[in-house]
Amino acid sequence: MSAIIHTSPLPDVDIPDQSITECVFAPAADLAGEVAITDGASSSYTFPELHAAVRSLGGGLSARGVGPGTTVAVLAPNVPEYAIVFHGIALAGGTVTTINPTYGPEEVRHQLTDAGASWIVTIPMFLETARTASEGAGVEQIVVMGEAEGAVPLASLFGPPIDQVPVDCAEHVVVLPYSSGTTGLPKGVMLTHRNLVANIAQMEHTFVPSEGEAALAVLPFFHIYGMQVLMNMLLAFGVRVVTMPRFDMVRALELVQEQRITRFFAVPPMVLGLAKHPVVDDFDLSSVKQIFSGAAPLGADLAAAAAARVGCEVVQGYGMTELSPVSHCTPEGQFRPGTSGVTISNTEIRIVDPESGEDLGVGGRGELLVRGPQVMKGYLNNPEATAETLDADGWLHTGDVAVVDEENHVSIVDRIKELIKYKGFQVPPAELEAVLITHPAVADAAVIGIPDEEAGELPKAFITLAPGVGALTLQDLQAHVAEHLASYKQVRVLEVLEAIPKSASGKILRRELRDG
Repeated sequence: MSAIIHTSPLPDVDIPDQSITECVFAPAADLAGEVAITDGASSSYTFPELHAAVRSLGGGLSARGVGPGTTVAVLAPNVPEYAIVFHGIALAGGTVTTINPTYGPEEVRHQLTDAGASWIVTIPMFLETARTASEGAGVEQIVVMGEAEGAVPLASLFGPPIDQVPVDCAEHVVVLPYSSGTTGLPKGVMLTHRNLVANIAQMEHTFVPSEGEAALAVLPFFHIYGMQVLMNMLLAFGVRVVTMPRFDMVRALELVQEQRITRFFAVPPMVLGLAKHPVVDDFDLSSVKQIFSGAAPLGADLAAAAAARVGCEVVQGYGMTELSPVSHCTPEGQFRPGTSGVTISNTEIRIVDPESGEDLGVGGRGELLVRGPQVMKGYLNNPEATAETLDADGWLHTGDVAVVDEENHVSIVDRIKELIKYKGFQVPPAELEAVLITHPAVADAAVIGIPDEEAGELPKAFITLAPGVGALTLQDLQAHVAEHLASYKQVRVLEVLEAIPKSASGKILRRELRDG
């Protein structure tokens, strides 16, 4: 049976043989005096200043032994200095593992241990979490952006500037973000310099900024969307990046008005707020030329409502951590309601019937497979999960169900994978289930996602009670989960069953739970 390969309608691009830091700062010298990144208040760097700081930190880290084979964790919100730390490590030849700053110590420790991090960089607010998590995790150095007792200040690490420490860009893993992929617990996604550089080059035909543009960067830099699209790609394309440490609608609108934001990068719950929140009318949003939604599917009606309210184009794209992250994007002026855009340059896709394995043509509904230079190297220390996701021919099996239309636009219409998307964040059912069954009143547990207009999906737990237990409230379970997991990985709905439906092999039958 021959494969039906859908190629990109866009021209191929040349992919530079360079590190991600060399790629990002290639235009820096031509943008002297232009602000590269700012928080809109106390911290701001021009392109040359930012590049100089990266080269200086890279030199200081290299002198202290950070280089190929060293993994440095970053546990911080979106601040301008995040870019300096990320690229300082990369320039020194190290590997960055980016950690969600809302994680509790258990979650942070798991990632530190799994990634083999020997350093962690954080901010004073999260220092106690970093310290607790680092105990027994092999961390040798805790660094803070700013000042805090008992931690090394980042400012003390700057040294004589260096250029990129030589690495094999096609093979060297520069960043290890964590993703659940299609199933199971979070795994380290091995992304090389070439993966990241390729994905920036591939966006050439779908993101074409004008001179002097500015973008709001509230989506977290620890997540691949924030890291690659909002930090690396925007800087590489000469766009001013305006950071926000967390999303607040009023503050976001203030920054749009004050900074004359042209590009508003969002997730569907933010688009919902722009469409419906009354406070939007109090601000001048006339500078915004595009709202770009990602991380979860955006409904056509919601996109249209936000577009009419703000007075600009609202488009969406598609990607995964494992794709560095973009495989589909909407070129300006080519928006088709409900679609995630077209396959980007240098990328091939297939639509495969999950039951028969047959390749499908235009209009066929099947699992989306992607092949291109942005596809990850694999999962860290997990060849089994790698083999399940990435086949021998280089096709990445996304676990998402898609349709290609006659105009080459792709729509994500369903999901095969177990992953729940709550407000754009990944909630792995297996991780929640592992915590739920440690509650003394719970005998067994299963978790699925149920649709919700505001959040996208809500994690719903099904449990069976331990012998002798008469009842268990949602609030009791939530208090238990809160002791172990980040706040967004929380059970929102609870149902008690006599038994959890399972296959003969013991696998949870989630479809039966969804169908009631």
